[in-house]
Amino acid sequence: MTAETSEHDCVIAGGGPAGMVLGYLLARAGLKVAVLEKHGDFFRDFRGDTVHPSTVTLLGELGLREKFLQLPLTRLSTMDVVVDGQRFTLVDFHSLRGPDNFLVLAPQWDFLNFLAGEAAAFPTFELHMETEATGLIVEQDQVRGVRATGPDGGREFRATLTVAADGRASVLRAAAGLVPDEYGVPIDVLWFGLPKPPDPPPVTLAYVSSRGMVLTIDRGDRYQSGMVIEKGGFDGLEKAGLGALRDRITYAAPFLKTVVGTLQDWDQVKLLSVRINRLRRWHRPGFIAIGDAAHAMSPMFGVGVNFAIQDAVALVNAIAGDLAAGTAPPEKLAALQRRREMPVKIMQRLQRAGHRVLARATSGSRVAPRWLPPVLRLASPVLRRVTARFVGVGIRPEHVEPAAPKARRRRPGQRSLT
Repeated sequence: MTAETSEHDCVIAGGGPAGMVLGYLLARAGLKVAVLEKHGDFFRDFRGDTVHPSTVTLLGELGLREKFLQLPLTRLSTMDVVVDGQRFTLVDFHSLRGPDNFLVLAPQWDFLNFLAGEAAAFPTFELHMETEATGLIVEQDQVRGVRATGPDGGREFRATLTVAADGRASVLRAAAGLVPDEYGVPIDVLWFGLPKPPDPPPVTLAYVSSRGMVLTIDRGDRYQSGMVIEKGGFDGLEKAGLGALRDRITYAAPFLKTVVGTLQDWDQVKLLSVRINRLRRWHRPGFIAIGDAAHAMSPMFGVGVNFAIQDAVALVNAIAGDLAAGTAPPEKLAALQRRREMPVKIMQRLQRAGHRVLARATSGSRVAPRWLPPVLRLASPVLRRVTARFVGVGIRPEHVEPAAPKARRRRPGQRSLT
């Protein structure tokens, strides 16, 4: 039986932030695009929730800013950390140019559902849920699309350009013969949810002590929490029991003592094996990898979502006109890699340096030298402005270029493909 075949300007594997933003932008430019998402919905807990000021700016350029900000979310104007019991404000987004001088914490599934709903208004956009890309269609050393399995069986999505946005375990990256260089990481992260205690402290990103680092990402009435542990240390911690985990959490963040007892089962705890890697080559004829498929980022600074979206915007700016003409010039794909590789390399180097500091918080050593607190307080006004620019805007922020004549919007009641 012959698999169903469809033709597209671009097919994207992965319905995460990179894939959904890319799909939206291409459809906005009038191009026929299919996004393949292997799950039946976007509900995946413990995914990146951070939407940086630069991404809010991009949404503004698309006319989506105000609608996005109506979603259930938390706005942060500053970012505090508590180190060995001392509170520091490390980032102050007030120093950025308004109106986007704040960071947003929004459950990723809400963000992705929002993007899917907006993209569905374009008649050339297709979102195929429960559809997993399983391999590439290659003809004469040119990638011509993907093979996939979905609710109705096998299917071929043929396209001028195929994009792997399917994450750090990318199937299509492997099918393209692209292997990332791995950079050693000394830490892993345990993720878990905790209710907020009565009278919680000010919004705080992290509590760092000699027995670990605890993340407290505000989600209204609860925290998406995490604990940094030594790489490969989960088995030993599990053998020590949940009591030992709860003790480590409250040692770093004592105010959680009244709620940490809600952790009653290891099924409530998810292990994120932290990785930093990067492809030496992101592309081959008719194919490119972006986001985590091209460069897995650490959770440090929460920049993974932002970098993935920046890749998507830069790719559309570089190649939308060529796709409209039915081509995907290899030199344009190479230029895209060169443009995005520099900020990725810089951020990954900084993350690796930060990991060495955090590794102290898993070894029982004092995290901050005694001279650091007074230095931080002395330098804080300048430091907060620098970190706001670095974290909130980034090293090479991308902006949406004017689209080609926009695709005709769907008439009310017209449905997208699923």
